[in-house]
Amino acid sequence: MANDKMGKAKILVAEDEEALGILLRYNLEAEGYSVEIVERGDEAELRLNENPPDLLVLDWMIPGVSGIELCRRIRQAKDISTLPVLMLTARGEEGDRVRGLSTGADDYMVKPFSMAEFIARVRALLRRSKPEILANVLSVSDIVLDRETHRVFRSETEIALGPTEFRLLQFLLQNPGRVFSRGQLLDNVWGDTVYIDERTVDVHIGRLRKAINAGDAVDPIRTVRGAGYSIREN
Repeated sequence: MANDKMGKAKILVAEDEEALGILLRYNLEAEGYSVEIVERGDEAELRLNENPPDLLVLDWMIPGVSGIELCRRIRQAKDISTLPVLMLTARGEEGDRVRGLSTGADDYMVKPFSMAEFIARVRALLRRSKPEILANVLSVSDIVLDRETHRVFRSETEIALGPTEFRLLQFLLQNPGRVFSRGQLLDNVWGDTVYIDERTVDVHIGRLRKAINAGDAVDPIRTVRGAGYSIREN
């Protein structure tokens, strides 16, 4: 399963067929992915701007903003222009496939499709676009995190972390240099189905800092006033 090696890649599914959305969620979550379903293109666009996923599964004919138009906007946007997009559609003619791909979709599947093939294509897109999500070992500067053995080292000295601090460090290492708000960290580390006060993030950041900053080691975690936290790239 994907979560053996991946942490939790976040996938946004924009699909207005309720039964298909349920099926996609079930199969993607079974692979270890974090999944959010929306049924309108304008709602998907809002989610993309608030907290970009690692991959977008996008229905061509979704109401609100069409899949083709949303894909075009994504490719023109500054922050999410490289977001991988897997287009789903009932249109099967070659001209439609060419149009979908030329608009910026990375891959294209015609309904109905094999769920095994769908999962394989999701994995392939993530492997190309986010190799750090698939890596067993993450490292930034002198910090090394091994997902398989659940061990963390700094300057070759092993560090003991609790499960929440491990997930928090793992997420930050996957995105070095990027600043995340407390809300974004709650969604990606704790999950958006659990209500936890944002101040809890500060507590766990403090515990993580205490664990990895033994002696006179330089603190790799940046606090960006009014914005959130990030881990230094070097």
